[in-house]
Amino acid sequence: MAEKRFSRQRERIYEVVYASKEHPTAQMVYDALRPEMPQLSLGTVYRNLHQMAEEGRLVELDGPVSRFDAAVEPHTHLRCKRCGRVADGLLPYDEGLDRLLVAEGWAVKEHSLLFTGICPACAGSMN
Repeated sequence: MAEKRFSRQRERIYEVVYASKEHPTAQMVYDALRPEMPQLSLGTVYRNLHQMAEEGRLVELDGPVSRFDAAVEPHTHLRCKRCGRVADGLLPYDEGLDRLLVAEGWAVKEHSLLFTGICPACAGSMN
């Protein structure tokens, strides 16, 4: 029975990340699931998110607070320096960058590209 509960928790954790375009933190996932799963702990959320990232099912975005993305195909991200929002960028993944570094002797498998700046909402509030 405990095995089934663990598996259900894990799937719901994944579903919350998958349904979000906010690249949620573990706290955001926990807050979203707490009403339906009062027995869920923040530690369980962290553990499952990290395990799914290690398995390649999610991408963990490093930063002041880790965020998670269910879109595992390589793509760019944008992070607002003011509010911390993370969004998908529109620039395509550039395999040419990998090839340039491989030509220099690096064993590059992939890269991540993160732009930082001010999001439209924060820029609008600065006026």
